[in-house]
Amino acid sequence: MQRVFVSALLETYAAFPFVLDHGRGDRVWDEEGKEYHDWYGGHCVTATGHAHPRVVRALADQAARLLFYSAAARLRVRESAAEALVDFVRGAGVEKVFFCNSGAEANENALKLAIKQTGRMRLAAFEGGWHGRTLLALSVTDDPKITAPCAPLLAPCARLPFGDAAALEAFDFSRVAAVIVEPMQSMSGIRCAPPAWFQRLRERTAAAGCWLICDEIQTGMGRTGVATASELLGIRPDAITLAKGLASGVPVGATLLGVERAAAVQPGDLGSTFGGGPLAMAALIATIAVIRDEALMARAAAVGARLQESLPGAQVERVHGQGLLLGVRTRGPAAALKRHLFDRRLLVGVSSDPSVLRLMPSLAVSDESVAALESAIHEFQGNA
Repeated sequence: MQRVFVSALLETYAAFPFVLDHGRGDRVWDEEGKEYHDWYGGHCVTATGHAHPRVVRALADQAARLLFYSAAARLRVRESAAEALVDFVRGAGVEKVFFCNSGAEANENALKLAIKQTGRMRLAAFEGGWHGRTLLALSVTDDPKITAPCAPLLAPCARLPFGDAAALEAFDFSRVAAVIVEPMQSMSGIRCAPPAWFQRLRERTAAAGCWLICDEIQTGMGRTGVATASELLGIRPDAITLAKGLASGVPVGATLLGVERAAAVQPGDLGSTFGGGPLAMAALIATIAVIRDEALMARAAAVGARLQESLPGAQVERVHGQGLLLGVRTRGPAAALKRHLFDRRLLVGVSSDPSVLRLMPSLAVSDESVAALESAIHEFQGNA
């Protein structure tokens, strides 16, 4: 029986109906000792799995050496983390990084820099996009239930239809400082657009002197089978933002810039007391090492391809996305499949599309967990 307690926390999330106790690899356990296959990954965060020994060891070693110091002091671990991250995502054409604490902050920083460097006060984004809850990030987020209460405070933002080629040609990008886009729109149900559309977006923004910011907070860090989805799409944006799986669950965000944009940044343009803290930097270095040494990008690509083939059937229309950021589109309400999976102790994510569940597990998800998911979905389709 689950324990009932009164929490001092504000009730802002609809949490799982159990108290989580611990995790290991692609599994978590509640306080009653029940084991769950974690296909939610703490919302796309646990890139290397729960409590990966190398990440845990890196954190313990760093904690014993120096828990924290701000950017007032240069730290070797911070320098090493920046070098490791820039090298990891080099295929996307970015060369410099600023560390903060979250994906919203990473987007906020990129948008602020674009406004300062272009002198333009308007932004552009896409219908269905979701970029965070800070004010500039909220300005480019398409979610009326959280944007409407703050509408008078938000920056002017043009909103274009995602994946619409005609809209790209019709829009005047010279009137905006930046356009921000997710390579795959996750919250909207893993919505994708063809590489040619992104490449034309890059051409049009570059010609207009408008920043192209790729929000890779969920698609980055190897989740699509390559370091960044920008590389997969064949584009080099002005800025890439990362968070989520960046440090295997330790809070950290990053704004990465290409050479030209980075050269124009001046001291004082950005700041963050806790950004680039030693613990997060140690976890980031270990995370990149694990992704590379354990070939987790190839693992993500292989498992994603397998699930796109194996899951469709009577009640699953198709599986879309890339690597291990997948949308399971059901022929009826996805809530029924979610309940079925939870009853079999498989945790998945929902989306704003009532027909789509999201899969965002560890990149090291095991064959056992894959088989458990396939079996449960096939059972649901057989019983439906």
